[in-house]
Amino acid sequence: MPPPSLPAVRPFDLSAAVPWGRHRVEYLAMFDLMGLLGNGGRGLHILDCAAGPSSFAAEMTELGFQVTACDPLYGSSKAAIAARIDEARSEIMASLRAARQRFVWDFFKTPEDLEAARLSAMKFFLEDYDEGLEAGRYIDASLPVLPFDDDAFDLALCSHLLFLYSRHFDLDFHVKAILELLRVAPELRIFPLLDLDGLRSAHLPAVLPTLRSRGLTVEEREVPYEFQRGGCHMLRVARSPGAL
Repeated sequence: MPPPSLPAVRPFDLSAAVPWGRHRVEYLAMFDLMGLLGNGGRGLHILDCAAGPSSFAAEMTELGFQVTACDPLYGSSKAAIAARIDEARSEIMASLRAARQRFVWDFFKTPEDLEAARLSAMKFFLEDYDEGLEAGRYIDASLPVLPFDDDAFDLALCSHLLFLYSRHFDLDFHVKAILELLRVAPELRIFPLLDLDGLRSAHLPAVLPTLRSRGLTVEEREVPYEFQRGGCHMLRVARSPGAL
C-alpha cells in the first residue's frame, strides 16, 4: 500500500531542479535493483534519465555493466558543471538543514554525513565525465523528448525529477515524459513519489489511471531506502513488446 500523505513541515524551497548526485549504493536501494542486477544483469542496457552528476553510470561501468546517463547538464563543460554543483550546494544544504525533521537520519546520520556522500559521488562523476562523454556514456538530452531509438534500452531509471518537482512540471509533462521513457525501454522505475514538500505528488492520482488505461503494468513497490520521511516507494511501469 502507498504511504499516507504527510503534513508539510515547511517548503523545501528549491527554485528549480538542481545538480546533486548520488552513489551506486543508493540507486540499488532506491530502485530495488539488487535482485535484477545480480541475475544476469550485466547483459542489460540501462538508461539513467535526469542523472545529473550522479556516479551511477561511472561506478556501474567500472563493474562491467552497460549504463547510459542523459541530462541537459551534459551540454556543459566539466568546469561549468563543477561550478554549478558548488553554487547549488549551499542552497540544497540550507533547505535540508531547515527541514531536517522531515528526513530519516538512518542511511545518513547527519546533514554533514549526507553532504560528504553527495560530494564523493559528484567527484567520482566529474573524474569520469570527459572520458564518459567521449565514450557516449553521457548524453545531453532532456524529457519529454529523448534522442534514442525505440527499445534502445532494457530498463530506464528516473531519480529525483518526476513527481519530486511537481510544482515545476505539470501533469501533462509527467505523462509525456513517462510515455517517452517507455518508448525507449520496456520497463521504467521512478523514485521518489513524494514532492519537495514531503507529500505524495498531486499528479499521481491522475497519472496512474492514465497509464493503466494504455494497458501498462503499474506497480508501487516498497524499497529498502527512505530518506524523505515516508518516501520508501518507487513506481514501476512496464509495457508488453510492441505496446505504445
